[in-house]
Amino acid sequence: MTNGYDVIVLDLMLPKMDGLTILRRVREKGESIAALILTARDQVRDRVVGLNAGADDYLVKPFAFDELLARVRALVRRRYHVSTALIRIADLEVDTVGRTVRRSGKAVTLSGREFALLEYLALRRGHIVTRAEIWEHVYDFVSDPSSNVIDVYVGYLRKKIDQDHTPKLIQTRRGQGYVLAEV
Repeated sequence: MTNGYDVIVLDLMLPKMDGLTILRRVREKGESIAALILTARDQVRDRVVGLNAGADDYLVKPFAFDELLARVRALVRRRYHVSTALIRIADLEVDTVGRTVRRSGKAVTLSGREFALLEYLALRRGHIVTRAEIWEHVYDFVSDPSSNVIDVYVGYLRKKIDQDHTPKLIQTRRGQGYVLAEV
């Protein structure tokens, strides 16, 4: 895979190649990406085959869209070893389900893009996140990756998250990327 995707959602009945074949090929390449099978096949035997082929979850059609989103969020949390939807770093709280942020108990209003960036940094808390990783996980591929849009949005976050607070949680690692952590 070219991009480091967090989760893939596979239908078993695809026109040129079935989803199980795709999943097996992904697993043969050693990819650890989380996989959710989405299908009309609802027999226990089908679910067992899908899970044994390497799927991390299995959802039968018809499904509630909210349930699909909840399952995808759970797979993402598991990938980053986060056990709950509420991520805490010092006095910062990021609610990945409610899509809300609080610092020192006060609500912080973020745009959708700002929240996506903070959520990704929070999922990777304590680890350096490169600009390339941010670009692949937060931004569309139509934009120019050489632009300074990431730096601009990190600046917006710093103003909203760190400006009037101690400790400063968003740190730059020169030439490496950004870290969200209590220092």
